[in-house]
Order: sequence, then C-alpha cells, then structure tokens
Amino acid sequence: MSAVDGRDLGAELMRSRAAKFVARVTVRNRLPLDYSVASLRIVDFLIDGLRKGGAGGEQLQEPLFGLGAYVGEVLVRRAGAVWVDFDADQRAYFGQPVGVRMPDGRVWNPLGKVRNGFDLGGPGESLQTFYLTLHGRARRDLA
Repeated sequence: MSAVDGRDLGAELMRSRAAKFVARVTVRNRLPLDYSVASLRIVDFLIDGLRKGGAGGEQLQEPLFGLGAYVGEVLVRRAGAVWVDFDADQRAYFGQPVGVRMPDGRVWNPLGKVRNGFDLGGPGESLQTFYLTLHGRARRDLA
C-alpha cells in the first residue's frame, strides 16, 4: 500500500477521496464536477492549467491524485467499473496501488492517466476522449 500526503491508499478509500477532492475544489469555484462524462472535459482543462502553471509534479502530487480519484469515480459511476487494489505485478506495471476493473474484466489506471495528461499534455491525453473510447465499459447514460 502506498500513501499520498501521509494517508494510506486502498480501493475502499477511493470513493471518499474523490468526494473530498470535489468538495475542496468546488467550495469557492463553480466547477461542474458532477461525475458526468461531460465533466471530464473540465478535468482536461484543470490538468492543462496545472501544467501551464509551471509548478513541479511534487507540488502537485495531491491535486493530481484528487483528479485521478475523480476520473476513477466517473468510471465507477458511469461505466460500471469497481475500484480494486492492484496486485504486485499490476502495481509494478502501473506505478499505482489502485485502479478500476471494468465489467469485462479489463483493468485501467485513472491515477496514471491523469499523471500522463499532466506530464505529456496535448489532445492525445484527453480524459473525455479516453472515456468515450474506453473498451469494456458498461453502456449507460452519458449524462
């Protein structure tokens, strides 16, 4: 198990971590982080703004983790995924302790996807596009 800001991370904690992140970033802003697929475009803009802001990755560890938790929770609520603790091989491969398992059994790494969006940037790293082209998701309302 790994930790961000001194707290243990596990699949059972990810829903509450996403909710705390949303509460924290929306308290002063009117960001429509409502766990919809459309809200992933807002996440794309936030990541782009963080990258362009010039702060280092270490300073942004917690916000990037929060965004990753949020993206994972969108997958849980909209695509039928469930949070899972990665096994040792998956942790080594993904570099993260947790991820999501889709209804078809595929495993995805939303925390790493957000980190890649920050590190690499560009339209190829869009989280909204990632969701819309995601294999293994349940067919649900895209609202």
